[in-house]
Amino acid sequence: MKKLLAVMLAVAVLPALTPAARAQNLDDLFRKVNPSVVVVRAKGRDVSAGGVTSFNETGSGVLISSDGRVMTASHVVNAMDEITVEGVAGEVVRAKIISSDAAADVSLLQLERVTAAMRVAKIGDSNTVRVGQQVMVVGAPYGLAHSMSAGWISARWPPNTIFRDMPLAEFFQTTATINTGNSGGPMFNMAGEVIAIVSQNISKSGGSEGLGFVVTINTAQKLLTERKVFWSALQGVMLSGDLAAIFNVPAHAAFLVKTVAQGSMAWNMGLRGGDRLVTIGGREIAVGGDIILSVDGIPVVSEDNIEKIRNRLAGAPLGTPFTMKVLRAGKVIELTGKTPQ
Repeated sequence: MKKLLAVMLAVAVLPALTPAARAQNLDDLFRKVNPSVVVVRAKGRDVSAGGVTSFNETGSGVLISSDGRVMTASHVVNAMDEITVEGVAGEVVRAKIISSDAAADVSLLQLERVTAAMRVAKIGDSNTVRVGQQVMVVGAPYGLAHSMSAGWISARWPPNTIFRDMPLAEFFQTTATINTGNSGGPMFNMAGEVIAIVSQNISKSGGSEGLGFVVTINTAQKLLTERKVFWSALQGVMLSGDLAAIFNVPAHAAFLVKTVAQGSMAWNMGLRGGDRLVTIGGREIAVGGDIILSVDGIPVVSEDNIEKIRNRLAGAPLGTPFTMKVLRAGKVIELTGKTPQ
């Protein structure tokens, strides 16, 4: 009877002790994974009411290979002119985008060098993650480098269900605190493996409200490392319907360029971005930039055709020439470029 009572007491006490024991292990886990996390800082240009302005963006990333490849969020680095990363020891290294997919909010950077303090992260399998599992996020919220937060997986969202402008991404929803600057940073499981890349919050206040969303690592791996993705280095908007008519587009749709990353393939071929904002139908649009009509004969009239163009350029040998027809100042001109070396 005494043995039975002892067992019952042990069972009753065990649930209360288990979370505490797990929480005590978070400090060991943080020290283990933190050297793989980097702060990503980018400089870019935007078009405002006053013209073209410069701005800075801060996010996070994670080192995934010994040759200096870093995963981060697309919205942190896409179409930016200059990108640097800072490791755990404070050393700053220049980086460039080698692959990016805005449709899943993930990008892959190549560092000029890997510092002595950096460590390559272990990659997990996000297919094995279950709702209710504890997780850790490490990043730079509001620029506070190497800050840790912990929480749980609260839901899994299949592609094209939660964010319509990112249809290719499978998301985890999490209670771990995520703020501005966490974007692009890694989410770890309790084994210290990367299972997701931080994307964004849903928030009414602008801060963290327990509705954080991270792109599963299997999505990121599939889009960035298992296939070659063409980085356009552009930001802009599709013109169709009334907008296409207003801009005198000689087709039912085309792509209006807002910004072009300096030093990129698009920049080197002479593609121009916008220089001022106008309001059309209650919508602010950057104008003055080139309107892309076609690339290598493929008309830019739909997202499907844009994907065809990306796939063609990604699959072409390095240095392959291609042509682009654009509408500039009312005239159709042809630009020439080469796929990135």
